[in-house]
Amino acid sequence: MTTTIALAGKGGVGKSTIATMVIKYLVQTQTGSILAIDADPSSNLYMTLGLEAECTVGDIREGLLGQVQQSLLAGGAAMGTLPGGVTKRDYLDMQIRSSLAEGSRFDLIAMGRSEGQGCYCAVNHNLREVVDGISKNYRYVVIDNEAGMEHLSRRTTRDVQVLLVVTDPTQRGIVAAENIAGFRHELGINIEKTYLIVNNLTTPELPAPLQARIDALDIPLLGTVPHNTRMAEFEFSGRPLVEMGDESPVYQAVAAMLAKIL
Repeated sequence: MTTTIALAGKGGVGKSTIATMVIKYLVQTQTGSILAIDADPSSNLYMTLGLEAECTVGDIREGLLGQVQQSLLAGGAAMGTLPGGVTKRDYLDMQIRSSLAEGSRFDLIAMGRSEGQGCYCAVNHNLREVVDGISKNYRYVVIDNEAGMEHLSRRTTRDVQVLLVVTDPTQRGIVAAENIAGFRHELGINIEKTYLIVNNLTTPELPAPLQARIDALDIPLLGTVPHNTRMAEFEFSGRPLVEMGDESPVYQAVAAMLAKIL
């Protein structure tokens, strides 16, 4: 059975950092392969994982629509085929599998840019089928979402076992996290458990006003991740965060949280 872990949070809170630590933990402690889906249009998870993302699903989708437009003129697209008799679904399946960036026990699919002009309903339906079909081959799927989680609802029909909402230690960040967590009730998929993670905490404990605000949320606090100066060294040098040692306070904090829920 595939276990899906999704992460969401507003920009700049370190969501991709937490996603990277989640993948590192799964590689080191769990059996089976892992699929990382970078559903944030900024597509920088591949950098923190030390992979090369040469092609995104957004690129593939736009390429398919271009071929569909040409095929429509020839009368083929209406029958669900492209030039040469290839179906749209088979084309997407082949292209997305070819775009997989391969790591050590984990692979990456980058969703890339959002839709441009035109009708994407049929293409998105095929994309969901392809991504879900690929996901079934992995023990774990980790999805790094944008704040609104639109990709989560439009790119997969799979149930999500764990949603991790990441925030920074500010009142504005926690309010944004509350709004993001509220989106889960509007998605057409089942999310079994939702937790809050406070990242980049510079004090030993949460300040009382923040703790009070968090206590009022309808999602439990899973834990906090401390600020770490070594993290900045990795960011400045461009070194993949997945290479951070097990002794890192950031990794240890995330590992302790995942040990509670997996």
